[in-house]
Amino acid sequence: MEKRIPVTVIKQLPDTDMIMKALKYSGIYTSEITLRTDCALDAIAYAVKNHPDMYIGAGTVLNGDTCEKAIEAGAEFIVSPGLSESVANVCKKHGIPYYPGCVTPTEIMSALQLGLDTLKFFPADVYGGVKAIKAFSSVFGGVKFIPTGGVNAENEGEYLSLPNVAAVGGTYLVADALKKYKEVTNG
Repeated sequence: MEKRIPVTVIKQLPDTDMIMKALKYSGIYTSEITLRTDCALDAIAYAVKNHPDMYIGAGTVLNGDTCEKAIEAGAEFIVSPGLSESVANVCKKHGIPYYPGCVTPTEIMSALQLGLDTLKFFPADVYGGVKAIKAFSSVFGGVKFIPTGGVNAENEGEYLSLPNVAAVGGTYLVADALKKYKEVTNG
């Protein structure tokens, strides 16, 4: 798993190619394409087909049916804002990694009971950020977190310095990559 996972909102299918190229230009070969737009599933399918060197996942997956559709589109990992047993079951059936949002001890314990030990911590800034994740390390030694929500270029290093942080995620990674790519390509 890469240490930086862009949370990618694709509003129009033709934007997919430029976004994937921009991410790769920035040295990022992972993208969580959120299911927040009408073209998201098509964008996942396009990215998987046309950028096979990228690790493409689906984000904002709220239920098992949507999870099935994301996997059919080619998603290689699934991310949810919260913990969904139906999504966990679909991912387990397909052998696909699932990173549910968990920010309380009860949610983390529920995820562990489902066999999940790498969890999205969202929204990180609202639920205690670095301080909370650091505190969880003594109680949940085998759990790794992927904080998103309030993570940015200024604080990502602080998160990544924690031994129980697998990666960080955010939309800022896409914005930064696009800015760099457009400067070089005059796009």
